[in-house]
Amino acid sequence: MNIQFKFLILLAGFMVSSMLHAQDIEHDPATLLKQTTNNIFIKLNENMEEFTADPSGLQQLIKTELMPLLDIDYAARLILGRAGRGIEKEKIDSFSQCMSTLLISRYATGLLEFRSTEQLQVLPLRGELNEKLTRVRSRLQLSKGGYAPIDYAFHKTAAGWKAFDVIVEGISYVTTYRNQIMPDVQANGIDSVIARLSSGELELTD
Repeated sequence: MNIQFKFLILLAGFMVSSMLHAQDIEHDPATLLKQTTNNIFIKLNENMEEFTADPSGLQQLIKTELMPLLDIDYAARLILGRAGRGIEKEKIDSFSQCMSTLLISRYATGLLEFRSTEQLQVLPLRGELNEKLTRVRSRLQLSKGGYAPIDYAFHKTAAGWKAFDVIVEGISYVTTYRNQIMPDVQANGIDSVIARLSSGELELTD
């Protein structure tokens, strides 16, 4: 899958996350997901011409409405893996901010293409919610036919349910990034990785 399509899928994941964050488990997940995606697409469709011409407005929409639903700090630590041991919190925070900026930019590109709430089908939860790890299964209808299975990994924090990983067709985005970032940090140090991510010199593949 290409980058744009994968981040289209990730955006769908955040919409699932907002569903769980906004309400508790007594509500129907599919209904909440539909309500959330409708709200997002209303804003997108109302400002499509503006967002297409100037992505900064769309990036701000993502930053304020979608990014708070991701536990980016936890995801950043998972991405760093063993290489993150012993690194000062301030540098972990800087790395987390770099990842946040990267994701916002890529989500903006994907969101312009992901316009139909009917593409996403949320499957029934299996068993009870687990605060340490709950997987929400869904599938995304592909434009060429068929479906892509997607799992979203959540845990419950003091701020509510947060998504920290997305598994597309069995491939975890946290693992994909860790395979690129962790050896780089081990070889060149966290400062080098942060600097190259910030400048765009270090490009992550999906």
